[in-house]
Amino acid sequence: MNDQIWWYVARGSGVVAWVVMAIGIFWGLALSSRFLGKRPKPNWMLDLHRFLGGMSVVFVGMHLASLVFDSYISFGLVDLVVPGASTYRPIAVAWGVIGLYLLVAVQVTSMLRKHISKRAWRRTHFLSFPLFLVSTVHLLTAGTDSSNPMLRWTVLTTVVAICIATTVRIVRTDDHRPSGSGQPRIPQQLVRVPTTTGV
Repeated sequence: MNDQIWWYVARGSGVVAWVVMAIGIFWGLALSSRFLGKRPKPNWMLDLHRFLGGMSVVFVGMHLASLVFDSYISFGLVDLVVPGASTYRPIAVAWGVIGLYLLVAVQVTSMLRKHISKRAWRRTHFLSFPLFLVSTVHLLTAGTDSSNPMLRWTVLTTVVAICIATTVRIVRTDDHRPSGSGQPRIPQQLVRVPTTTGV
């Protein structure tokens, strides 16, 4: 049991990292698509989104460290940073490595948001979607808990929730987007129809 303690820590921290990241993504979608109303939100709501992102980094770090310390399945530094280098389920682990880079990109640009353009930050933040995708694939293919029914139902429920939230976000963004002419949409009741005098 003592020889495998780091393996259990790696499994647990990996699942927790995925859950925290998924909640953070859903919360970000809820804020941006106004699930919670159109009024200005208290600062703690945005702070919670940032906190969840930071905690996902912490648990991913714990996940990686415990894999290095584990002697049950030996992982070296190269295995954790080079996709396909691991001899243990190389493709499944490669998804996790790609997810690591995406997570770093999203979190670093979020920390530097005040120092980079809004456009650059927004484009990088959209990497949260492929991050969620590859990390979910990694969770279901690399972990030994992937056959656990509770985990599978949790993943399915979470994926459905994020897909719905993403759809709502896209629809509401389109509703507030200017028309193709580049002019903002004018409500029909405000359009004044000129009157003509008959001859």
